[in-house]
Amino acid sequence: MHASDAFIRGLPKAELHMHLEGSIEPETMLALAERNHLRLRWDTPEALRAAYDFADLQSFLDLYYDGCRVMAQAQDYYDVTLAYLRRAHEDGVLRAEFFVGPQNATQRGIPMAAVMEGVLAAVHDAEDQWSISAGLLIIAQRHRSEADAIALLDAAMPWADRIAGFGLGGAERDHPPNKFAAYFRRCRDRGFRITAHAGEEGPAAYVRDAAETIGVDRVDHGVACMDDPTLVQFLADRKVPLTVCPLSNVRLRVVDSLAAHPLRAMLAAGLNVSVNSDDPAYFGGYVNDNLLACRGALGLSAAEIATLARNSFAAAFMPPAGIQRCIALVDDWCARHVTVA
Repeated sequence: MHASDAFIRGLPKAELHMHLEGSIEPETMLALAERNHLRLRWDTPEALRAAYDFADLQSFLDLYYDGCRVMAQAQDYYDVTLAYLRRAHEDGVLRAEFFVGPQNATQRGIPMAAVMEGVLAAVHDAEDQWSISAGLLIIAQRHRSEADAIALLDAAMPWADRIAGFGLGGAERDHPPNKFAAYFRRCRDRGFRITAHAGEEGPAAYVRDAAETIGVDRVDHGVACMDDPTLVQFLADRKVPLTVCPLSNVRLRVVDSLAAHPLRAMLAAGLNVSVNSDDPAYFGGYVNDNLLACRGALGLSAAEIATLARNSFAAAFMPPAGIQRCIALVDDWCARHVTVA
């Protein structure tokens, strides 16, 4: 059955792959630059949006890291976090697990405490205002050294009880996940859940590296796994979650078009895939925009979209009782709004 706009917009869901620094809308970026006395290369939101024409992941990252400079104090991190969580709540997101990259700040002399206290204060206020559950994921950049990643882990320990997990992001080429095996091992030893970006611009072997060798709890992106049928079977058998970001994949030319995206084939293969926004300010859409676009381009049914929502909760870093409660809300929404096979 066709999934209506209202069905998708109100469907309870989790978002598991979103970079806080990638949610800074152009108007906010310019306002923060003015607040912090920075001069950007663009003078208007329109000029900034016009720059969002990326040839590949690296061309995006060049602009992304430039944009990170506008956050220079705790209030900036608070404002950006609260704005994202408000938008996620409006999209029916009950659980938002989002990445923050403190290395982007600390390398500029901004204290780790400014990042963490700003973000976590917004998480607290969002939970109070909208009852949205939020999980902070600290992400290390793979173009930096493993020693830098371990130093990041150590620096985050004062806030350990308020961190949902640790990840690995950045440009994949020449940086397979196993280069960070000691970092991931230390994260595990300290009781944290772990994720790794793999199989976006990197090959299927990077997905296998993350899922099989490192043993991450989730693979972020992972679309390249479809190039390796034995890997697909491995991921399906072990129910390894893949946090897929369709609009991002199109904008960064991972796929030629949304109609060519493997999302539906991944579902058909029994993979635990969810739909997420990645860097919504840059890629033209938050989580509902991604789901609506996929419904149109791939012809996703209401049942398939409901499966994506259930998968998002099943893969969340939440207690089992909370996961089951949220999946029950998906089932209830489906029963009340549409017949889902």
